[in-house]
Amino acid sequence: MDHYSDEKLLDLFHNSDNPNYAFNLLVKKYQERVYWHVRRLVTDHEDTNDIVQEVFLKAWKGLENFRADSGFFTWLYRIATNEALSFLKSKKRRFFLPWQDVENTMAGKLEADVYFTGNEIQKKLQKAILTLPEKQRVVFNMRYYDEIRYEEMSEILGTSEGALKASYHHAVKKVEEYVKNH
Repeated sequence: MDHYSDEKLLDLFHNSDNPNYAFNLLVKKYQERVYWHVRRLVTDHEDTNDIVQEVFLKAWKGLENFRADSGFFTWLYRIATNEALSFLKSKKRRFFLPWQDVENTMAGKLEADVYFTGNEIQKKLQKAILTLPEKQRVVFNMRYYDEIRYEEMSEILGTSEGALKASYHHAVKKVEEYVKNH
């Protein structure tokens, strides 16, 4: 599935008798990347699985109208980012929690998460990332973990490259400060 280009898979989706097969190949190609992108934003494995299902459901429903103005990956990451952020906002609203409490809850889940396989340094890094404002956290994760170029990030997030570079720079400084002091 990785050896098929997105263009080939999209062509197969639109022009074959079995669009399900093509979509399944797209899911297999991107499922792990989408999972980890969402997981780093919401930290909880179960919540992540639910969000990833919703991401691919929305992709399935929207793929017929996908215009390919941007790449499929960019479009899919935009859906994943929006779904993760919407989830966090609804969680905050549902429980009338300030962001600090949501952040503390997420850090607590990280501590108790049996699926987290990282060492103490990785756990400290994750906790540091959780202290970042939402936008900086998204930018940091996309740049640091996913190595997404600012140009592509700009398409995904609808923000200028300059603003993204500034957000990443501030995020790195805050993460460094957190790691140094904790």
